[in-house]
Amino acid sequence: MKKRAVFDTNILISAVLSPNSKPFQCTALAKREIIISIICREILQEFEEKLIHKLRFEPERVEKIIAEILDYSELVMLGEIPKVIIADPDDDCIVETAIFGQANYIISGDKHLLNLKQYREISILTAADFLASFT
Repeated sequence: MKKRAVFDTNILISAVLSPNSKPFQCTALAKREIIISIICREILQEFEEKLIHKLRFEPERVEKIIAEILDYSELVMLGEIPKVIIADPDDDCIVETAIFGQANYIISGDKHLLNLKQYREISILTAADFLASFT
């Protein structure tokens, strides 16, 4: 059975900005259908906002990037978001996406998430640690 992973927004941004980076290699596993990427509208919305407003990407380019992510990801709808990450409640939607998408992993560079190490049966790993689990 294929492993299921949620990529945090910072992983998706790093993958776009740095081809051949560890985050890029993680998303490439999903593109090659070695793993299943799980995503929600809330993650995509945050991703879009950061690319357009913070990194000044053209909206048309962002649309194409999001379409590609949707092409290799399974979209889940969130229910009630649990209060898990007290220090940064915005990260709770990442955890909720993993729960609703029955993910095995959350891949993140965010210390608030990484400090958890695990939530229920979901392992929370850096991109490097996730890739190491495939070798």
